[in-house]
Order: sequence, then C-alpha cells, then structure tokens
Amino acid sequence: MMNEDQVNDIIQRWRDTPEDDLKPEDYQQFKNLGSACLTEGDGAQLLKFLQDEKNQGIVKSMGCVLMAPLVKEVVRKEKSVDRCQAAITHLTRTCSPNELLHSLLELIEDIDPGAISETILALVPHLQTVLLQLDERKAACVGVALSALQKQLSRLPVPYTQQQEQADEYGLCRCCNALAAFTKPFIEEVKRKNGNYGTASEDELKTELLKFCMRSLREPLLEAELNRDRKSSLWLFATEIMVTLPAIQESLPELLFFNSLKKSTQMDISQSKESRACLAYLLFVQLITMDSFPAVFSPVFVLQCNMEYINQLLSSKKESHLLKGLALYAKSLERVQDNSLPVSLLELKGFYSVSQNLRKVLTDCPMQHLRESGLQVFQLLINKFDAEAKHRFFRCMLKTSNHAGVESYIVKNIKNQIEFSMEPGNANKWFLGEEFLLLLGLVLCLPQGAETDLLNSMDRIMESLNLLRYLLIRDKELRNTTHVWEELCRIKDRYLEMLRVCISISRAYYSAELTALREDQKLKAKEARDATRSTRLVKSITVKHEKVSNMSPEVQHQVLQSALVTFDLMESLIVRIEEIAEEKLKIPN
Repeated sequence: MMNEDQVNDIIQRWRDTPEDDLKPEDYQQFKNLGSACLTEGDGAQLLKFLQDEKNQGIVKSMGCVLMAPLVKEVVRKEKSVDRCQAAITHLTRTCSPNELLHSLLELIEDIDPGAISETILALVPHLQTVLLQLDERKAACVGVALSALQKQLSRLPVPYTQQQEQADEYGLCRCCNALAAFTKPFIEEVKRKNGNYGTASEDELKTELLKFCMRSLREPLLEAELNRDRKSSLWLFATEIMVTLPAIQESLPELLFFNSLKKSTQMDISQSKESRACLAYLLFVQLITMDSFPAVFSPVFVLQCNMEYINQLLSSKKESHLLKGLALYAKSLERVQDNSLPVSLLELKGFYSVSQNLRKVLTDCPMQHLRESGLQVFQLLINKFDAEAKHRFFRCMLKTSNHAGVESYIVKNIKNQIEFSMEPGNANKWFLGEEFLLLLGLVLCLPQGAETDLLNSMDRIMESLNLLRYLLIRDKELRNTTHVWEELCRIKDRYLEMLRVCISISRAYYSAELTALREDQKLKAKEARDATRSTRLVKSITVKHEKVSNMSPEVQHQVLQSALVTFDLMESLIVRIEEIAEEKLKIPN
C-alpha cells in the first residue's frame, strides 16, 4: 500500500506527463487507485479528485478506465451511489467519447450474469450521452451498442403471465423501457432528415434502428403475452417499436408484404421471418398502428401474405408462438367473405403447410386451450372456402391427417355441405354430383381393411355411418344425378361388408381379452386365499394380453366391456342403414 505522499507524487507526475507519454501501467495504476477509493468507501474523495480543475488533464487522458468500477459500484447500490453517478456524468463530459464508448462496450460484454438488468439500467443513460457526442461513425457505434445491449437482454427470461410481468423479477421490462428511451434522440435525428439523406452515415443510422426494431420484435416481444386490454410494460414497448418503424420511414406494407428487409440488416432469414411474424401479429391482431395502415389491400391478399408468418408461428413448439399464430390466422380469415376462397389458393405451398401445421396443433399439442382455439380456426378456414376448394381440402385432410378425430370432424363438415347443397339454388357437382363420389369413396373406406383398429377409428366410423344414413334418407336429391345413386349403393355395400368383417374380428379379440382378464382375476383371488402358495409363483404370473396390461384390472374390465358395447352400437347402426337401403330400393327411379 502506498502512503499519501507517494500517491501525491504519482498524481503530480501524471499532471506533468503529456498524454502520449503515458504508459499502460499508468492507466492500470490510475484504475487501481480509483477502485481502492471506492472499496474503502471514499467515493466523495474520488469525486473531488475528478472534479478538481488541476486534474482535468489526467481525467481526460485516463478517466475512461474508471467507468467500469464506477458503474459496478452503482449496481451494488452502495451509500456512495449518488457520488458515483456524479463521477460518471463528469467523465462523460470530459473524456474522449470514443474511449468512453470502448470502455462501456467492454463493460456490457463482461456483465455479471446475476446483474444484467441492474448494469444496463445504470449505464444506458451515460451510453446515450457518449453516443450523442460522436460525429464520425455515430450510426455504426449506435448499432454496435444496441446489438450488445440486446444480446445481454436475450439472456433474461421473458415474463409471460401478468403476475410475472408486474413483478419483473429479472428487470427485463424496465430494461425495455430504458432501451426505448435510449433510442429516442436517434429516432428524432432520422425524423428530422425526413427522407433527405445527405450522407451514407445518416442512412446507416436508419438501418441500425431498423435492426434494433426487428430484433426487439423477435426477442422479447414474440415470447411475451400481449393484450391490448392490458397495457403492460411489454405492450408499451411493442407500441414504441411499431411507432418507430414508420417514424424512420420504414413502410409496414413493404416490410410485411413485399419483403424489403434490407440485406444490410444482416439478419438470419428465419430470424427475419420471426420478427415480421410478430410485426404482423401486432398489426392485425393487436391493431397497434392499424389506423395508419393503408386500406387498399384486399382481405384475400392480406391472408395470402400472412400465410408465411402464420406457418412460421404454427411450426413452433412454443405456446406464445402458437397462440400468436392461431390469432393471426383467425384475424386474417375473419375479414374474408364466407364461401369465397378459390381452389387455386390450396395449390400454394403456404396454404398446404399451414393446414398441416394446424392439423398438428389439433392432434399433437398437449395444451387443451390451444387445441380448442385451433379447432375454431380450422372451422373458420373451412367456412371461407368455396365449394370446389372445400371438396379439395376435405380430400386432402382425409388422406393426410391420420387422426380419427380430425377425420370425424371433416366428415361432419361434409354432411353439412351436402345439406347446404340440397337447398334450392345451392346445387353443385362437388357435393351432389359425380365429383362428390370421389370424396365419398375416401369417407366410406377402411384404409387398413380388416386389420383396422375400430376403437381408435371409432369417431370417424360412427360419423361416416351417420353420413351414410343421411344420404340414404335424402335419396331423392341424389337420384336426380346420373349414376350417383347407383355408385353410392355400391360404395355402401363394400364399406358395410368390410366393416362387418372388422367388427366380427374385433369382437372376437376383445371377448377373448375379457375372458382372459376374468380368469386371471379368479386365479389371483384363489392365490390370495391360499396362504401356503410360494410368493415366487405369485410373482411369475403375468397378464396374457399386453394391450391394456398397464391399467388396473377394474379399468381393463371397463375398457373391454365398453369396446364390446361400441361394436354392438356400430352393428345396430349398420342394420338400420341396411333397412333404409332396402326400403329405398323398392322405390322406382
């Protein structure tokens, strides 16, 4: 440790030494002395030294090295925090902006993972002051600073629920507000140019702000729960971003519909798509800045353009992405007139991909509320197709869904379309004529033949039988079209014949399962009464049939009994259908 005289000698030497003659060890020694003052609680003494007129040469030359220890002291919230803030402010007014920027960027890069938000909140106002002093390379430096700050913020968890956002445990919301305030003067600078860019640097500042907005849309806004009825911190940040884009002369239609995101933004394609997907969501679902969005685009055009973003969101596994994707899909569809979307749209890759991703939400998503929302969007989509497009869509889903629940829902919609087509003035070949037979052939079939698992396919089969019964009852409308009635009868005969074989095989199997289960239960009851039996023998007994072996015996019995009742129900429906068919055959054409 140096005594006071030694310290004074060193300070005097620094005063007498030109800046160019200072050595790296001088900078390190100056930093060590300043850090020692802070460690010992002498913040007042350090501030006095920095503000002393005689020391301004030293401060201007080496003061930037004190930025890191001063900011860390502010983050620790020690008693000298006000003096440290005053010291930092003095440094930003005295030291070289370029050197200060270098120190601040190093500090951001080396942030303690446990103090990310506190450090950013402490240094952002001073970083802004430093950047505003720059003349050359200001735009590039603003871009580097924003990128570094957002990289650190991406390490913080995004609050999802209202309670989490209000608590803001990790400070992300406060940091987003600070970033919005940080960018204000630079946005104003771009606005003042009003599109009249005199230098490449001025245009570059606009590009850096665009990068910031697009990164913000991806993180944290894409992950956040946003609701216009609850003006939360992240909602306000989303509004700031949406207002910033037109303020820097970025056209929202160009960004969304014409993909004019500049190559200079250097964003990964998938990241860019995620950002624009969030932009579309904020615009069309949350209606942020929607009042200034041009109304010249047709609903079908908007839907077609949004398909790219809907597909991006629905292909995700994250709840926040799926919610936004379903909401964007619903809003894009709602503005389209019912029964108007042509079949040509189904030939576009985007429509097919979205349909398949929506199907995955319906069948694979573990969250019930998402499946329910997905089903509402699914029905909304069906409602918007014209007759030919509905026909094509139903055929596609029956061939590709591989899920009895989805197929059942499709069959129910087919019945509704037939019913609609039978009303006066609604007749069409897609649900009454010969084209309908192609669809009916897919409905009334068992893809696995006699090996079909009737229990897993029960929903589809029961809906198909109900459709068949309806068609036979409404035979008059079908007899009016050449060959349709005859072909329907042939399809019906093949389907019911195969279904009877399936029921017979399945009933025999499940009856055997039930008998085996009862015998097994009797055997175990006997063993329990026989106390002299070897415990090893008891342990060696296994359930003979493995399909339901993981269930308790009571549940197994209930499942097997229920299966047999289901087969009886199917068979009774088949009998009723055949009775109706016999009655209709007696009616002359």
